[in-house]
Parts: sequence; structure tokens; C-alpha cells
Amino acid sequence: MTDMSVEICGMKFKNPIMPAAGPNVWNGDLLVAAAEGGAGGLVSKTVSVQPAKVPRPCIVKVKDSLMNAELWSDLPIEQWLKDEYSKAKKTGLPLIASVGYKAEEIREAAPKVVRAGADALELSTHYLGNDPGPVIEAVKAAKEVVKVPVFVKLSPNVLDITQFARAAEGAGADGLVAINTLGPCLAIDIENAMPMLGSTNGYGWLSGQAIKPLAVRCVADIVRAVDIPVIGVGGISSGRDVAEFLMVGAAAVQICTAAIVRGAEIYGVIADQLSKFMKAKGYNSIADFKGVALSHLPKEPLRTTAEPVNVIDSKCTACGLCERHCPYDAIHVVGRVAKVDPVKCYTCGLCVSVCPTRAIRY
Repeated sequence: MTDMSVEICGMKFKNPIMPAAGPNVWNGDLLVAAAEGGAGGLVSKTVSVQPAKVPRPCIVKVKDSLMNAELWSDLPIEQWLKDEYSKAKKTGLPLIASVGYKAEEIREAAPKVVRAGADALELSTHYLGNDPGPVIEAVKAAKEVVKVPVFVKLSPNVLDITQFARAAEGAGADGLVAINTLGPCLAIDIENAMPMLGSTNGYGWLSGQAIKPLAVRCVADIVRAVDIPVIGVGGISSGRDVAEFLMVGAAAVQICTAAIVRGAEIYGVIADQLSKFMKAKGYNSIADFKGVALSHLPKEPLRTTAEPVNVIDSKCTACGLCERHCPYDAIHVVGRVAKVDPVKCYTCGLCVSVCPTRAIRY
């Protein structure tokens, strides 16, 4: 039987899939919806000592991703303390409460949030340039006033994310969350030549499938740099995406954009997809494949010479995707099977990645 449960800092999750702090968990009712939708644990929207004044419009769809000018919760922290956290606690799932931003704000808000029932804290320190000092101060402030586990959410908008990861660990963080959104970015409505977001300069922050490869890289780097658990977030929309993060060492994952676009049931859908993937691969638990990809990350290029790819005729459906994508004109569908020109094949790997039946191999 497939066991999808995970334990992180003493908290037990029925599966490794949680919401990320964002519009998908705007209030307690949406946290309940996430639980009913199949999430293994809950993460609430970031609160601070004062409610945010959010610019409008603040979210825009960009292909398979989103750009947002969202801030922390515009609900007063008093409302969260009185009503919203208690709704989440009634689900019986572990609750990680996101709190921001500066050390003095965290020092004031953190103990109130814990008294309201939070099982752990996630510190949102936002975009810090290249100075880990505010992260260190935030962690120390939280650890001074609470006894629950403290996680730090890291931004990819830095030169070396491992520097921030090590700094957070050194300051006493119990775990890390990576990554936050990427930006600032700008989207223009060309029909009226206006920015699509109502924020200063029209700037927003990118989330969703576009940032997933960056998020996976950051998690892999962080896992190899620290000894505390890392929760992966960024562009997850399927069970296979979750497996990818787990294979580079993530202890669990968080989802925001897919939940906004597809609804709260996405958590359970993705959990079911992950379970089916595990069964197909013969994995009995998350531990069976957590971090397995790290040993395969080469320190040097695998090779720098071309070796033509091979096509497994029995798996080829003659769909033509390989032919349309090949920049070297090296593969063509002949009859009902793809054929490779060994002289032209550059072994770039693009055809392997687009083949829907995995008929092309190195």
C-alpha cells in the first residue's frame, strides 16, 4: 500500500501537498476548502501587524502562469486571530501560519498567531536584495517569542539563494520554503497600451509553470547546502511536478497558482496523481524516492559530443512533434515512424522531451 504521509519538524501530514500563502487561502473558509479538496496540511495567507492596502487590479493570467501585485492579507490580524485560524484548526490538519515582514512586526504578531492555534510559522521576508541580515533578524525575533517550528520563505531574486538558506539555518530556522514569486515583471494590454496591473509602475510578480524549473533548481541547491527540511513551491500543477521536487530533496510542496486557476480540488487531484505515479514506479513511501535525483546531478557535462538518439518503433505514434521541434532538421516521420538522420542529429535532447510516448531515447 502506498504511504504518502510525511513528517516535518514533528508535524504529521497525510500527504506532502499544501496550499502556499496567497489568494488561494485568502481567509479561513478557503483554508477549509483546501482541506476538503485534499491538502495534507494548511498554510495561511501572510498577516502582519497592519492590514495591507492591495492595489487593484492585482492578478493577471499570463499564459499558464500568473502575475500578481498582491501583498499580505488585507484582513486585520484581529480577524484572523478571532475567526479565520479557528476555522482552519477545525479541519484537524497541521496549520502553518505565514507572518511578515520586519523583525519587530514578527516579534509582535508571532506569539498572537501561535496562541490562536498555529502549529508552525512561515516567515515571509520578501525581497531583500543580497543582504541576508533581515532574514537573520526575522528568525531570531520569531525564535525569541515562540516555541513552534519556524520556517523561512526564500525569494529567488538574489544572487545566491544558498547564502540566505545558510543564514536562516544559522539563525535558528527549523525549515525553509522555496521559492517565492519572481520579479518584478510587467505585462501590457496592447489594446489600450496600459499595464495590466494597478500597482506602482504596473509591476507584478510571476508565479506558475513558468518559474518551476527555477524553483526546482533552487530547492536542489538549498537541500545540498543545509541540514533542515525544505518545502518546495513554484509552478506545481501535477503529481509528476510534485515528484520532481521530492526527487531533488523537498520534504513537501506548496501550491498557489494551480489552486487559483483550477480550484481547491486540485490538491486532491495532484495527490491522487502522485499516488498513481508512486505505484507505477514501485515506491511504497515518499522516503523511497526523496532526494534520489541529487546523486545524478553531474559536476561536469555528461558529454560534449553528438550521439544520435534512438526511436523505439513500437512506441512511436508518428505524431510529428519531434519533427516540428527539431532545430537541426534531423528527425522526420517516414511512413508511420520517426527516423533520425545520424549525421544531422545534435543530441540536443529537445525531441526526447517533447515525445508524448517516450519513444525517443538517448
